[in-house]
Order: sequence, then structure tokens, then C-alpha cells
Amino acid sequence: MTQKLHVKRSRRLHSGHLWVFSNEISESVRDYEPGSIVEVLDMREHFLGAGYINPNSLIAVRILTRRRRRIDREFLRARIMDAVRMRERFFRGRDAVRLVYSEADYLPGLIVDRYAGSIAVQILTLGMERMKDMLISLLDEVLNPEAIVIKNEGRSRDLEGLPRYREVVKGDAHPLPLVHENGLLLEVDLLEGQKTGYFLDQKENRRAFSGLITGGRGLDLFCYSGSWSLAAAAAGAEVTGVDESERAVSQAERNASLNSLSGSVRFLRSDVFSFAGAELREGEERHDFIVLDPPAFVKSGAKLKEAVKAYRELNGTCMRLLRRGGLLATSSCSYHLGRDIFVDMLRDASRDAGRSIRLLDLRSQDKDHPVLLSMPETEYLKCAFLLVD
Repeated sequence: MTQKLHVKRSRRLHSGHLWVFSNEISESVRDYEPGSIVEVLDMREHFLGAGYINPNSLIAVRILTRRRRRIDREFLRARIMDAVRMRERFFRGRDAVRLVYSEADYLPGLIVDRYAGSIAVQILTLGMERMKDMLISLLDEVLNPEAIVIKNEGRSRDLEGLPRYREVVKGDAHPLPLVHENGLLLEVDLLEGQKTGYFLDQKENRRAFSGLITGGRGLDLFCYSGSWSLAAAAAGAEVTGVDESERAVSQAERNASLNSLSGSVRFLRSDVFSFAGAELREGEERHDFIVLDPPAFVKSGAKLKEAVKAYRELNGTCMRLLRRGGLLATSSCSYHLGRDIFVDMLRDASRDAGRSIRLLDLRSQDKDHPVLLSMPETEYLKCAFLLVD
């Protein structure tokens, strides 16, 4: 039998948000079974939704439905099918795509990415972990992939009291899948790669920025497996990609070879802050473009001030390294650093660098990472194209 709980504040839930925080619940949740399904009611007994509960998490309940429905295998199948159909509508023929994006597809805690014939799955929450076997069975049934890799290594699992692990539950993760992106052929390391093996959210941003490049020389900082570098090289540029990961650099070199671009790109293993500082000591205004796509510097609101300082320092250095009229593609994937703070940081960085900047475009994640407008948390990526004078 589904248990019920009441919330003291319901305005945010009425507006479509899918999270119930522990301090919003009127009664003790200690006796609720972790991962069990509960109905959420306001203090007047109005039904607000049903979802799974974790009594030990700050986000105590994540809403799965706003209608009274049985949450079972058929419910999950319908949700997965809806998400897949949306991608088929907008991304037909694409062999690298996010198929399920957690709350934005009304499946909070579940991420599914397709890479050619393989899929990578991330289960972020206790409630979804409890349904893991059913979810994997459904994904296998609906998608019929050659391989299924579970990448349960994210920090969010710590907050849910879950262990981190990865495993292959179907097929083999080798050889590495090869996918197409904007005319390039790229390999994806599902097991050892970051996140689910690749960063799908920047696909359209890479394409758009490469369309602004007309040759010249540039840098790709935090290059990972080389996607930004290769897109720029395919546009006629000479690029140096930098990443501190030896594995990432080796994969970037293989991707360059796959696309016959090894003569136009080189990849270096280095700490980006150290590399950028050394570049600056060699002289300013030496590059025609720079891509700056760092990992999230801020994991929580408490670290925001420290993170903004790091973003500001690195962006200011990049601006000084650009020739007048050079292009900077700079990103932040930190949700806690919102658009306004991001733009203010860039303005401050330009002042530090003594350069003027003009915003050509302010972009977000690709459409296979849709934003649920009632949940600002589903929009995390900021990507600015700047003309640096």
C-alpha cells in the first residue's frame, strides 16, 4: 500500500518542481522504507504527486507522476518510450544522443546515453537504484543494444548513501564504440571515460563555434578526447589541445588519426592552469581562438565564491592570450553558477585582462538535454562565444 506524507509548503510543487526537501515535510520520515513509493499531499489533503522517498537525503522525495497511477514496469516503460520518441523526433539518424535526461524526462535519477550500438546508464538516486533490474530489463527490451554499461560513479550517489561502481551488464565494452559528430568520427570509452564516456551536451556548440573559425591558430583547454580541437581543425585551424589526463590525451590523438587530422592538431598532457600561465609568460596576444571547457569548479553553493575566482582567473588569462579580434568559446557546467553570475564573471575577467569583449552568442546544452522550465536545476550549461578586442 502506498504511504502518504504531507508538505508544509507546496507552492513550488504546484508550479511543477519535482523535488520535496526534507524540511518541507510535516511529519517524521524515519519510518518510511528507503526507495518506497509515497503520495505527496498538501496540508489540505490535495494530491500533489507520487514518487520515491529517501529519508536520509536532503531531497527526500522525487516526484515521478502528478496523477494517481501505479508506478510499475508499464509506467516506467511508457516514460522511457516517451523519452526515446522525443529523440527520434528531433535526432533521427544520430548515433550519439542522450535518450533519458533525469527530471527533464520525468524519470528523476536516471540518465541513458546511446553511443552507436551501446548504451551507458547512470543511476543517481536510491529510488532508481531500487528499480535497477527492472530499468535495465526495460532498456534492453526497448532499445535492444549490443552492450549496456552502468556508470554509477557520480558524486550524487554519495549524497544518496549509495556506493559508486561501474559494470558491464550486457555484451562487451570493447572495441570502443565509434560515433559521428558534425562530420567527424570519434571513439567513446564507455568504461574508463568521464561521465558516460563523452560530453554530448556540447555537440551543437562545437558545430556553431567551428563555423566561426576561418583558419588560424588556437588552444583547446580541458580538451578531453579532442572534440572541440578536431572541429576547429576540420575548419582549417591549427590547434593545441591540453588536458591533465593521460588517457584523455591518448584518446584525443587516436581521434585525430581517425579523421586524418594529426597534422593539424597536437595534444599535450598538462595542468591547464600551469599551461596557461606558461603561455602568458611567453607573451600575450598569440592565438586566434581559444576554447575553454573546464569541469565543474563548483559542486555546491557554499563553494561558489571560490569557483567564481577560478573561472575569472582562467578566463582573464585566455583573453590576454588572444589576438585583438580573437574568439573565445568559454563554458561552465556548474548549475550553482547561474547565467547572470557567469556573465558578470566574464565582464570582470575582461576588466582584469584589460580587454573589451563582445558577446556573439550565449548558449546552453543541446536539445537532447531539454530544460524543464519548472526546474531550473535541469539547465546547467552556459557557453559564451566572445569577440575579444
